[in-house]
Amino acid sequence: MADLRTEIKQTRPFGSLQEEAYLSVIRTAAMLSHSFNDALKERGITGTQYNALRVLRGAGEKGLCRNEVRDRLVARVPDATRLLDRLERMGLIERERGGGDRRFVTTRITSAGLRLLADLDQPTLALHERQFGDAGEAELRTLVAVLERVRQQL
Repeated sequence: MADLRTEIKQTRPFGSLQEEAYLSVIRTAAMLSHSFNDALKERGITGTQYNALRVLRGAGEKGLCRNEVRDRLVARVPDATRLLDRLERMGLIERERGGGDRRFVTTRITSAGLRLLADLDQPTLALHERQFGDAGEAELRTLVAVLERVRQQL
């Protein structure tokens, strides 16, 4: 595979190594996301919807309110309410208003949502293994650690 400058047909050098690292992370994230969304397309959901379902599966029977779902998503979304509305229309989640405070709405994953995630668990793992190809465990641990340090600085 070509280096990033060649890949994006940039003729001038990057302004700094940090700029090259940033653009490389963004380009790689976009490519990973695109292939993941393509894999989910046949199941009728997006990567963001998958992520919300994963968050709700992790919450269990207790469920979560909208803001808790929003805060736990890997990527920020502009309107968590619309995201949950779509998942509810699809029958993958259910929402229930609280007793004392009618503004508080608990969101839970449905059995249909759990089945969908169960059906996607193995294909998702296989996709990630293909995406990261020949990277060994030590390289992946280093990558995870470096990205974690970058996020902590932000």
